[in-house]
Amino acid sequence: MQFRDATINDIDEVLALHFKYQIDSISHDDKADGFITTNFTKDHLTNLIENENGLFLAIKDNKIVAYVMSASWQYWSTWPIFAHMIEALPKLQYQGVQLTMENSYQYGPVCVDKCVRGSGVFEQLFEFALSRMSSRYLILVTFINKINPRSFSAHTKKTKLDIISEFEFNNNQYYELACMTKRATHK
Repeated sequence: MQFRDATINDIDEVLALHFKYQIDSISHDDKADGFITTNFTKDHLTNLIENENGLFLAIKDNKIVAYVMSASWQYWSTWPIFAHMIEALPKLQYQGVQLTMENSYQYGPVCVDKCVRGSGVFEQLFEFALSRMSSRYLILVTFINKINPRSFSAHTKKTKLDIISEFEFNNNQYYELACMTKRATHK
């Protein structure tokens, strides 16, 4: 398994993997195993790669089998749910640190193809992305829809994220989670 930063040449393959597990296009049978709610375009991913260096990949047999996105709040600010989260940042603390747009970033979505689930790819890719972002930010922040128990379990049990808040947006209920980018289990 190889872990690396994405390049522009990876965009089409990332979008194909994304489409496979996006809530509007995922097969009914696969939905119970987790899904992604946010839509992305080639322009979104180009910006993420070129301006944020925030798309990280797991490669197996020359095929992208997982990705994770990580970026500044500024990058995410045009999506309504992230604008809502940004507005709430001044009310949130993690391990005694007040969250700001400067000291925290938004992690996710993450997508792991079912052909490699349960093999440790998720945890390894999470640690790789966390390491890559740790030079720029103190705290990782993310959210998980409460109707996505697989993602919640993976993030709280396998990567040890802590719940810092719960919120409602667009008639959906979410957990907001965080972790320090430099931590004892971090490699």
